[in-house]
Amino acid sequence: MNMKWTKWTSLSLIAAMTVGLTACGGGDDSKPAASGGDGGSKSGSQKLVIYTARDKNVVDQILPKFKEKNPGIEVEVMTMGAQQIMERVRGEKANPQADFWWGGTQSSFITAANEGLLEAYKPSFAASVPAEYKDAQDRWYGEMLLPEVIMYNSQAIKKEDAPKDWDDLLDPKWKDKILIRGVLASGTMRTIYDAMIYRQDPANPQKGYDWLKKLDANTKEYTQDPTQLYLKMARQEGTLSLWNLQDILIQKELQKQPFDYIYPASGAPILVDGVGIVKGAKNMDAAKKFYEFLFDKDQLKEKAEKLFQIPTRTDVDKNQFPDWYKNLDTKSLKLDWMVLAEKEKEWMQYWDENIKGKGKK
Repeated sequence: MNMKWTKWTSLSLIAAMTVGLTACGGGDDSKPAASGGDGGSKSGSQKLVIYTARDKNVVDQILPKFKEKNPGIEVEVMTMGAQQIMERVRGEKANPQADFWWGGTQSSFITAANEGLLEAYKPSFAASVPAEYKDAQDRWYGEMLLPEVIMYNSQAIKKEDAPKDWDDLLDPKWKDKILIRGVLASGTMRTIYDAMIYRQDPANPQKGYDWLKKLDANTKEYTQDPTQLYLKMARQEGTLSLWNLQDILIQKELQKQPFDYIYPASGAPILVDGVGIVKGAKNMDAAKKFYEFLFDKDQLKEKAEKLFQIPTRTDVDKNQFPDWYKNLDTKSLKLDWMVLAEKEKEWMQYWDENIKGKGKK
């Protein structure tokens, strides 16, 4: 399992995560630091253990500010893909090692809630988050909306020549031009692939499997993690991908990578990227403080400005938000997220065993 520990003390921030870990698909090959992962705390301080799939830039933006407001809380962060978080929390159910799960698809959180992996907690802002963006029993809340779009290298492809919709990706002219972040470990990619199956015919997944086989035929490589995806895209080893809007904009605007995006004409799967407290968390008070901090209105505005996040709270003043947000097309594919949560394991297992790497044969 790809993962990494990062530890913030009261005096310093040790940013030890690889550049470009995605909001729903992070992960690298580092091993956990020896940092007392038993859920205990040092004398005179609290501890908070977070499992996250958030991008490095997001973590580096948020954690120091949380520490500034809560100097008595020692924070440890383990970063990995959203699906890997699910597997780890599930495996640790009898003895939870994390307190807070930061970042994952609604399908993941629906499954985790149904398996009894999340604590019920009704935050102070609960009434401002629409019902479709949270759990009815307060076991998870959506922090932001995350459109999944078509990504391309803007130095290699002109915007007018880039694919305009999902089906355009199947054109033979894009053969060996497409790079895909390893699907099974990534909540982002699992959701995109599930959505592609659903949009064909949810009652007959074979139609979706056939679509994915054609995409596989044009796919040059499935990269190990987002970092490799960005490196290979920048070097034009591939020039197209499918990815989430936030991380594309972070790479384009903050990392100055030659990336841009096309919002698919037929609509995008829009993830509700969520958070929740792990069932049986050893540091419940610290977890609740972090929960409230993430949804603070000033934090949401700043995250929109600096990190391109679309908040789920409806009581924010959108006129104070940046132009990229106010001008964004948010046409959504019509998806039944309960069906996606129910079928995800089955569909992705079939893809992995019968489609991946076989489209060219």
